[in-house]
Amino acid sequence: MRIFFIAFFFLFLYLKNIEAILLGVLVLLAIDYKKMLKRSKRVIVSIFLFNLGVSVGYVLMGYIESFNPWDYVIYINLKVFLMTYFVFWFFERVNVVEFFSFSKDLSYLMTMTLSQIFSYKKTFEDFRMAFKSRVISLRDKEKDFIANTFKFFFKKAMRDSKEKALAMRARGFFDSEK
Repeated sequence: MRIFFIAFFFLFLYLKNIEAILLGVLVLLAIDYKKMLKRSKRVIVSIFLFNLGVSVGYVLMGYIESFNPWDYVIYINLKVFLMTYFVFWFFERVNVVEFFSFSKDLSYLMTMTLSQIFSYKKTFEDFRMAFKSRVISLRDKEKDFIANTFKFFFKKAMRDSKEKALAMRARGFFDSEK
């Protein structure tokens, strides 16, 4: 499975023309026809801000420099969509921890990362449920909720990163003699 993922990932990176990328997108959508709409929505939500920033920047540069930016904008957006869709599709079928099990260090890092993601997700869900249950008019307090939640997670991430770094150092991750 690792070879399959790496081969196709680099194949998609290698694609240089819009038609080939579009064909790759269509093939992936056809293979995943049952979940195509749901996964496409997830991919678009995931890449929207990145693609918007790159696209707007490139269109502005094209306008200033007097060149047609649309071929590149279509190319880069399709390529990011194809690669993101492929990664989502692939890792829904493969256990991420098992995928990285060839390396003890990568497996450990993946386990730590996933445990932190699940912990943060659970904490956020708890915050959200508490907010909904205690606030009658959600729109009035939403900005405060977002700001306070962001502050909490930023401080928690800073504390947790120090603890994780100490735990990793204790397990020899930062040894220069490896």
